[in-house]
Amino acid sequence: VVVVVVVVVGWLVCYKGLTMAEKKKERIVLLQRRERFSACHRLHSFELTDEQNKEVYGKCNNPNGHGHNYELIVTLKGPVNPVTGMVINLSDLKKIMREKVIFLLDHKNIDKDVEYFVQERIPSTTENLAIFIWDQLYSSLSSLLYEVRVEETENNFVIYRGE
Repeated sequence: VVVVVVVVVGWLVCYKGLTMAEKKKERIVLLQRRERFSACHRLHSFELTDEQNKEVYGKCNNPNGHGHNYELIVTLKGPVNPVTGMVINLSDLKKIMREKVIFLLDHKNIDKDVEYFVQERIPSTTENLAIFIWDQLYSSLSSLLYEVRVEETENNFVIYRGE
């Protein structure tokens, strides 16, 4: 406890010695944007037999698939630009999310219409969807991209941080 107090007090002393401009440069924030999309899929692994797929995925393995109204929350982490007061222009983030993700997924059959899932032949679980979305966004957001959260239902969601 004493060490923590010394570190905190030492930090406060160092922080108080900075100019306002220097303090602003040091501030890191998390910024989030939410988008929604509707898509259908079927949980099915090409590595399993039909019987195993039914056992693992239950009703979500229905050959006709099923749909969700997904919510995507993208979190960026970065310094606030002292000139603009922003980490990124939210209009730019909106455009990137729509072009790189929403356009590819909205009102699509993930298993049949999304090239990544067709080529990789991997189950279109929420986990794999979050990884796909991260990969889609990374080229445009790179070091700012902190977290992708995909909500399949209000109770079921996946968070991926690029690890």
